[in-house]
Amino acid sequence: VQLQASGGGLVQAGGSLRLSCVASGFSLDSYTVGWFRQGPGEEREIVSCISHVGGSTYYRDSVKGRFTVSRDSAKNTIYLQMNSLKPEDTAVYYCAAGQVIVTTIRWPSAYHKWGRGTQVTVSS
Repeated sequence: VQLQASGGGLVQAGGSLRLSCVASGFSLDSYTVGWFRQGPGEEREIVSCISHVGGSTYYRDSVKGRFTVSRDSAKNTIYLQMNSLKPEDTAVYYCAAGQVIVTTIRWPSAYHKWGRGTQVTVSS
């Protein structure tokens, strides 16, 4: 039972990356999946999430209009499409899954399955 995030890399400001979060051993369709990021010396913060109930989504203000989260049930994968990247988006990105209620979607502690992170570096 594990999650694996991938797709990070080095990109220039204004560029795009697509992160993937693949699950093995369980179905992501039964979980809310969140994308979090953590920069050096910073706390882990929610970037986006997609609910297993109705597919509703959430984005932090700083990424609205630039990032898109989506679910591919056939591939048991969640994607985070990141466009118009900025240097301040630089961080290690993690995906996490949990039976999360709407009032706690921004809390890392609400998610109990975590994958290893993938580094995203945006150069200016």
